[in-house]
Amino acid sequence: MAFPNPFYQIYEGAAIASRAKIHYMHIDESNGFVPEIDEKMLAECDLVILNSPNNPTASVMSLEQLKRWVRLALEYDFVLLNDECYIDLYLKEPIPSILNASIEVGNSDFRNIIAINSLSKRSSAPGLRSGFIAGDAEILKGYLTYRTYVGCASPLPLQHAAAVAWRDDAHVEIFRDYYRRNFEVAASILGTSMPEASFYIWLPVGDEIAFTKRAYSEYNLKLLPGSFLGREGAGKGYVRLALVYEETQTKEALGRIAALLERSKEG
Repeated sequence: MAFPNPFYQIYEGAAIASRAKIHYMHIDESNGFVPEIDEKMLAECDLVILNSPNNPTASVMSLEQLKRWVRLALEYDFVLLNDECYIDLYLKEPIPSILNASIEVGNSDFRNIIAINSLSKRSSAPGLRSGFIAGDAEILKGYLTYRTYVGCASPLPLQHAAAVAWRDDAHVEIFRDYYRRNFEVAASILGTSMPEASFYIWLPVGDEIAFTKRAYSEYNLKLLPGSFLGREGAGKGYVRLALVYEETQTKEALGRIAALLERSKEG
């Protein structure tokens, strides 16, 4: 099993639970935070997880990059899963799905290809626990059996609320505007660039542990050290910022981070 590094921690948990051998695909500034392809490694894999748009780095894979991964999944016969939970939170243009890429390369029955999504990000509704999985019908037959025995039932009121959220796109545009404004605030205060999607900033800070401790003790801010999300040194030197609060709160918090960055430069 292979997945980007740093990563959303459930990937590793799933690998450990299934006793899978793990291949970490390191992502950093040198490769644009996009997994590089090691075909020798892929020849050993049963499952490869991509995450575009990415948590924690906010990177987005292009359609051409996704198409290359689909071709490799067919060539080496591994399951390719893209975690697309942030795909609707784009700032300018819609983001391509792994399903779009599969169709583009002529794999219209989505052999070996899986996409997953949820309401937790697009609708700011993690408590509804509503998502979907789509792609290869043969894989999904087995998944349905598995889900029948180990899945949790969602209460009917939550199912009705989720159905309303999935049918409506107007509220998603409201959230896109909300995050877009927060990124604009961050650009003005921290000088960060606007990502294509998500609500994260992957901020270089030097010693991320010391920076996080100072942010909490001196500025009353909770940050997530990048090294907590990586293995083998991945994520070191970064903190992840989640721009999920109201604009006024976000502006105040980012101002404190800017002050801490300035003090960190002074020693």
